[in-house]
Order: sequence, then C-alpha cells, then structure tokens
Amino acid sequence: MKLQGEMMVPPWLGSLLSTAFFTICPRHRDTPRNECNMYCLDCMDDAFCFYCRSSRHKDHHVIQIRRSSYHDVVRVAEIQKVLDISGVQTYVINSARVLFLNERPQPKISSSSSSSKGVSYLCEICSRSLLDPFRFCSLGCKLVGIRKKGDTSFVVGSNKKNEEEAMKQRREGITATRLASKQQGDDEELRERSPQEMFTSSASTPPHLNSRRRKGIPHRAPFPS
Repeated sequence: MKLQGEMMVPPWLGSLLSTAFFTICPRHRDTPRNECNMYCLDCMDDAFCFYCRSSRHKDHHVIQIRRSSYHDVVRVAEIQKVLDISGVQTYVINSARVLFLNERPQPKISSSSSSSKGVSYLCEICSRSLLDPFRFCSLGCKLVGIRKKGDTSFVVGSNKKNEEEAMKQRREGITATRLASKQQGDDEELRERSPQEMFTSSASTPPHLNSRRRKGIPHRAPFPS
C-alpha cells in the first residue's frame, strides 16, 4: 500500500508541504520583496524570493505561496496544472480561489457538538468542518489519506470520475441523515402527545361565534293624516 501511495504522489509534494515560507531571503536582505514565498518544482529545494527566481529559476516550474490568516495557501489556478486537487476544499480569498497547504490547528470538538451546530461535512483526516462535500481540508490531509487508503491520487486526471462519485455519495448520505433526523423528531413529538390529548385539544376549542347581533334597519313612524 505504501508503494502504491507513493506512486500517486509527485516527488516534490512532501518537500513543498514541509518548507518554511515567508522568511527573509539571506541573499537579498536589504531589498524590497525579499520574502521567500516561491517554490521550484524542478529543484525541490528551499523557498526563495522574487529576485532569486529571476536569477536562478528563470526557466523552471515555479509556484507562488500566499498567506491567509498566517497559514500558507496556493492559488487553484497554479496548483491544478500539476496536481489533481479533487476532494480538497477550496476557498475564495481576495477574489482568488485558493486551497491550504497543510492542516490548520483547531479546537477539539466532540461529534455531538458538531451535530448540534449543524456541521455537515468534515475532513476525513483531521475532522475540520468543511463548507462543501469535500473529503479533505488541505493538500497535507489528502496526502495522509492517500498513504492510508490509496483510494485517490494527486496525478492529474487519474481519479476525476471516482471523486465525483464519492462527492455524490456524500451528498446523498448527508441528505438521508437529515431526513432521518427530521422524521425522528416528528415521531418523538407525536409520541409526547397521547391520542386523548390530541382529541381534547382539537375538540376543546369552540367555533368562533359573533356575540354581537346586527340590529335591524330602523323604520320611521308614518306621519298622521
């Protein structure tokens, strides 16, 4: 299973996910735009800045990493050219669709509290709540899922049909769960009221009658002749 999982993952992905970004470039400390927010898929080395790209990675395949709430993200338009990102939750940040590189820290919540808050979709690896019926919250969680189960892949175009079918099944499962929960609530409400109470409540309310009777039209007395 491990060998099969490694074949579904490009060799540079593990290095990308473990790289520290947004440090100051040691070669260009005194220049603007010196944050190391780029990664070369050909070299598979450390992150580098804008100036290093021009001088050392001019003809290489480079992607730019961005930040959202102190977490590393990458634009979908860039990463989907080299990775199959199906099954990973995406977000729109600053008018661009992005996804997170790694799992984000979150407070531990129980499954019962998740249900009470209406959480429908959860990451299969870290149980983070998701906005849509995806399987993973980040590339890192999808990587863990591949190595554990081997039922998906990062190879572009390799599992689009399978992922679409999986998402369809998740939607149907969530819908069935909601319907079952609603039916159970209705049944409990009926059980709480006995047949005698239901009859009494329906029969105890008398029909509404208008207590004020309309007076007849007054007639003037005839004049004496």
